[in-house]
Amino acid sequence: MNYKKILIDRSWLLSLGVMLIGLPFPLTAQVQDRYPFGFKENIPTKYPVPHEYIREADCIWSKRVWRSIDLREKINHSLYYPLNEVSINDDWSLLQVRRSLWEILRHHVLKGDLTLFSPYNPNNVFGTWDGDQLKYPISANPGGDFFTDSNFRSTVLYYFGMLGPKHDVPLSDEFGEPLIAYDADSVESFVYPPRDTIYYTSKDIVQYHIKEDWFIDKERGKLEVRILGIAPVVYQKETVNGIETITGVKELFWIYFPHARFYLSNYEVFNSSNDAQWMSFDDLFQKRRFSSIIYKESNTMNRSIDTYKMGVEALRESNRIEEEIRNIEHDIWKF
Repeated sequence: MNYKKILIDRSWLLSLGVMLIGLPFPLTAQVQDRYPFGFKENIPTKYPVPHEYIREADCIWSKRVWRSIDLREKINHSLYYPLNEVSINDDWSLLQVRRSLWEILRHHVLKGDLTLFSPYNPNNVFGTWDGDQLKYPISANPGGDFFTDSNFRSTVLYYFGMLGPKHDVPLSDEFGEPLIAYDADSVESFVYPPRDTIYYTSKDIVQYHIKEDWFIDKERGKLEVRILGIAPVVYQKETVNGIETITGVKELFWIYFPHARFYLSNYEVFNSSNDAQWMSFDDLFQKRRFSSIIYKESNTMNRSIDTYKMGVEALRESNRIEEEIRNIEHDIWKF
């Protein structure tokens, strides 16, 4: 057998291999942006790590608390930034890797992936703000989203924006005269253009409220926590005599957190220490890599801390509840 001839005939395989190595293999836009030199070629779809199954009989103690995550704190900046000015109608560009938590939640609500829960009863504007109980779902028709379901679009816009200032110049007719409207009592009034809707962007979100359950599993002898819901929070403002003042904060809507985990696990959070080791938003919440204070605990009167404590005393009350949760685990196993 002529081995020399075989080696010559197969030399084209080596040439083909060299050519294939030099070809620019297609990468996803997300990978190309973060890894322009291609040393990380694939980011598969990530699934959230499932929680350990807990039998109801094994839960010997539980406590429900509500927390406020202040985005002004440095440790929480990864939830706040980047401040991409992406409006509702803009294209969701894949070339931008980093997304703020607000952009992710808004995008998947508008796509119909996540159900939005109103913070109050939509049929009773003057009702209590009990949306954290997830009682008032607002969702598109099956298979629909913001762009295909007109009823869902007109309803959901209220939770993503606010009405802009009233126009100063009334509408005019073809002769340039202001249009006049008459009410039932024949009272005249100018006809102004409809007020524009100003949509909230990432920079408008100042806090996130989360609702969670702390409990002890006697089977494993461990204190654990489950986040049940999350709500973006903005400043509540009033304009008096042309001067805009902040009067408080308000929740925009609530999201059932277990349903959001899959989507949060597929977006990465910036790591200032190592660009090669970014965690997902779901990892951030599961690992408790955020700072927060308790503003309410389950109690007989269903009241929040700010109804009976103010200022520094409210912060001390929050720390007391936090310490009580930590100590209960030691007290139970003491005997």
